[in-house]
Amino acid sequence: MSIIHCFGAGLVGSYVARTLADRGHEVHVHDLDPYNGKIVGHPNITIHEGDALETDLSDFGQVDLVVNMLPGDIGHALTTDLAEERYPTVDLSFSEHTPDRYDEKARDWGGRILWDVGIAPGLSNMLLAEAYRVLGPLKRAEVRVGGNPTGPTGGWNYMAPFSPRDVIAEYTRPARVVRDGEEVTLPALSERHIIDVSERGEMEAFLTDGLRSVLNSIPAVDMSEYTVRWPGHIQRFIDERDAGSLDEEELLHAWWFNPKIPEFTWLEVVAADHDGNIMKWEVSDYGGDDGSSMARTTGLVTVGCIEAWLSDPGMLPPGVHAPESLSPRVVRGIVEMMKANRIEISGPEIGQ
Repeated sequence: MSIIHCFGAGLVGSYVARTLADRGHEVHVHDLDPYNGKIVGHPNITIHEGDALETDLSDFGQVDLVVNMLPGDIGHALTTDLAEERYPTVDLSFSEHTPDRYDEKARDWGGRILWDVGIAPGLSNMLLAEAYRVLGPLKRAEVRVGGNPTGPTGGWNYMAPFSPRDVIAEYTRPARVVRDGEEVTLPALSERHIIDVSERGEMEAFLTDGLRSVLNSIPAVDMSEYTVRWPGHIQRFIDERDAGSLDEEELLHAWWFNPKIPEFTWLEVVAADHDGNIMKWEVSDYGGDDGSSMARTTGLVTVGCIEAWLSDPGMLPPGVHAPESLSPRVVRGIVEMMKANRIEISGPEIGQ
């Protein structure tokens, strides 16, 4: 049994904490409002209510691993501090300011951080790295991902499966992509197109800034990441934005996650080499009694990374590491654990 400190008790954070506790670890959860998640009363979870940035982990004695699941800028601030600590840190904060900028500082202090360990970025990075390992430099690499209601619901046809503020940030941040072998920046929400999603039919995809570390780690002529929504959702966002009538507080209320509405998470990763060979993976989940589909898919990638690191403390040296740096053996273990938890994954076997 390992002692793990989790920061953040939202939809994903509480799922990760419960899963780790159910798998026999001693889990400490830190959050300003930790009682929203389904962690109260769990025998292997200790709750600490308070400001994560004021928490001194040295007060707790043995700490085997830290998990940062705080949103946005708050999560980034915590990762900035953890870069100067020697605790192995798994970072799911998904801030605009990526922690790779602290690689040198982490190496100097002995800090070890594995970042962006969700479904996309996260698993998508790992699958692109597998495609590069097998195919070599890629001609085309595309990621499409979304967490949505299982059908149009009216209104926005959407509810946010993680922090609504982070979703808004995705819609406003320019998208970094690769075109003709060069990194370029395009407007967020551009390159809109209709796609066919398995079992769901026509949905709409548009550019968002989710490639992050693979922009530099995976050679490709063209590389893109698209977010997937029901048709009409993003046009309404654009119309209200352009009219100046978009109210962020109203969006936070309108997009709040309703666990009574059926929902699903879907990911597609496609990679093609210069000879026309293609590798394609598809991931989907419809949630369950243990959590929402986004909590399950994102959370299980996180748990897989945590347990791989705990089983092999030397897995990563001091520094800041992206998910595509993990070995095929580790990635295969993560995929197998997800499948064992009823996540549907199709595509080539990893590391074959």
